[in-house]
Amino acid sequence: MFFLERYKLTEAEKAKPYAKYFYKELAAWDPEHMAKMDKPIDPALALPVERISDLLNPGYLDCEVGWCVMPDGSGFIANHRIWPGATVEMIQWWFAWHALEDLRYKIWFPAGHYGISVDEATRAKITDPSVPLVEKVTGVTHHVVEACDGPTENIYINFLKPEQMGFDMSRYHAPNVACVCGGHGVSQMINPPLGLPAFKGSACMVHFFREVEGGLEQRTRFWLGKKFVNGEAIHTLPGGVKLPPFPVAGLARHNVKEFANLQSFLPQIYAEHGGTF
Repeated sequence: MFFLERYKLTEAEKAKPYAKYFYKELAAWDPEHMAKMDKPIDPALALPVERISDLLNPGYLDCEVGWCVMPDGSGFIANHRIWPGATVEMIQWWFAWHALEDLRYKIWFPAGHYGISVDEATRAKITDPSVPLVEKVTGVTHHVVEACDGPTENIYINFLKPEQMGFDMSRYHAPNVACVCGGHGVSQMINPPLGLPAFKGSACMVHFFREVEGGLEQRTRFWLGKKFVNGEAIHTLPGGVKLPPFPVAGLARHNVKEFANLQSFLPQIYAEHGGTF
């Protein structure tokens, strides 16, 4: 029944002022941008998770848009987006605000986002007006239900502080960085394709933002098969295991779509609800 009803809203959800974003047409994504996700890049161009601080360097890295399976069997994804008119406060507010109810996650990308939940301690932290905005998006865990151009998954995302992800904090300042939202998570397919096991997989993630003229620049990275432990990344795949291309490519395409849609309405919804939870 969940799969039949996932695109519908309850009567209570329909009454919310932001339900209109669920029904709006999905934002279009740049076909040239998406085409870069059609086939893998040379793994030699990928940023190893151990060099996450290279994102603090001026300019750009060898790959800003693309994906591949690495020689050690893990997956790598890079994506890039310019956000005209966006601010750090908008990004941080969104990553805190959307976690509090299913509808807020659904409007981000109705075609693939189906539900979200947090525990009561996290809810109290997010809604506490004395907690600074930047702290509302670290030290929290989101449980999301989504489909990344593939089977629906249960995903638990642990959002971490920059130093817990291995960033060089001596260089973690403007203009090198404006803010980051990231951490590591564990996912499990709910109904895997026939013949595939419903195994749990881990991944590291960072949405890295820099200020640019007129807005922000987003540089996203995923490292599938990795996990952060005490500020260092560890390899979590069993020996000899190599990820198949389809979940890496699927997440890469999904990331293009979901952020294209969020970008299309974030300034408007922030003007309507920003600063409230």
